[in-house]
Amino acid sequence: MAAKILKICRYPVKGLSPEHLSETTLESGGALINDRRFALALGSTQFDAKTPHWLPKTSFLALVRNEKLATLETVFDDETDTLQVLRDGNQLVRGKLTNTVDCAILEDFFLNYMKDEAQGKLRLVEAGSETIFTDQKQKLISIVNLASIRDFERVVAKHIDPIRFRANIYIDGVDPWSEFDLVGKEISCGELTIEVTERIDRCAAINVDPQTGVRDINLINLLKSSFGHIEMGVFAKIKNGGHIAIGDALNTLPMHNS
Repeated sequence: MAAKILKICRYPVKGLSPEHLSETTLESGGALINDRRFALALGSTQFDAKTPHWLPKTSFLALVRNEKLATLETVFDDETDTLQVLRDGNQLVRGKLTNTVDCAILEDFFLNYMKDEAQGKLRLVEAGSETIFTDQKQKLISIVNLASIRDFERVVAKHIDPIRFRANIYIDGVDPWSEFDLVGKEISCGELTIEVTERIDRCAAINVDPQTGVRDINLINLLKSSFGHIEMGVFAKIKNGGHIAIGDALNTLPMHNS
C-alpha cells in the first residue's frame, strides 16, 4: 500500500465542525493535537472536572442525536484555546474554553441554541491527558479511504460528503476497501509509525448532512444492504510519533516473522 494523504482533520469540540490542517505532528500513544479535547456535557451528565475521565457519547451533545450542531461552524485557536462559533459566516459567540467566565457564556449560547436537547444546563468539559472525548477509551486516530466512499457512491447513486465520517486522515490512491486489509499491520510516513487496530463501526451520525444539519440519507442502512456491514474506515494507534502533511505517502511496513 502507498496511499496519499489528501485531508487532515481534527474536531476540538466533540460534535462540532472539523478543522482542516495542512500538516501536524503526532506523538507516540497520542492523537491529533486538540482533537476532541473538549465536549459539551449534557445537563444529565455527571463529570468531575478535577478527575476528568472518558465517558460514552451519550453523555454529550453529538451528531448522532443532535444534528442541529452541524449548522454551526467553529474555529479553534491553539495558542489561546479560544473557540469562535459562526453561522453563515457571521460570528454568534466567542470565548476561551479554559476561562470560567467565557465558558459560561458559551454554555448559555449552546443551551439556548439546543433547547430541550441539552437535557438541562450544559457544561463545557475538558478531557484529561490520558484520554480524549472520542467514542473509544484509548487515544486513536481514524483513517478513511476516499476510494471506498466513491465505491459507496457508485452503489447507492448518491453524493456522499466524506466529512460525514469525521475522520482524522483521508487517504486516496489505493483500492476501495483495501484499508480493511491493514488491520493488524503497521504503516509509516517518514518517522511516523502507526498500527491499524480495527475497522470502524458507524453510527447514525453519518446520516446527517454536515453542511445543512439535515438527517437526509440513511447511510447505515445503505451500507448494510449494499456491503453487508456498517463499517467505513479504520482506527490506528500511534506507535512512533512524527510529522505528516497533505500529499505525504503512507506505506505499509513489512511484517516481521515471530
